[in-house]
Amino acid sequence: MLNKREARALGIYCSRYRVTNKSEFLRETIMKAILKRFDDEHPTLWEEPEPTLFSREKNLPDYSGFQQF
Repeated sequence: MLNKREARALGIYCSRYRVTNKSEFLRETIMKAILKRFDDEHPTLWEEPEPTLFSREKNLPDYSGFQQF
């Protein structure tokens, strides 16, 4: 998963900041990065900015040709 240089950097980091469980540290760090990116890109997950299933503009019939009383 890590090359020699990355593993050495991780070892130095864990020693310096007293990380006792490397696998837990890596798991949490990776998941935080993934979830942050999902949150940052949230609006771009859908083409429409909001659901249009019940949007009044798209579902109402066009009555513009009818005479009003």
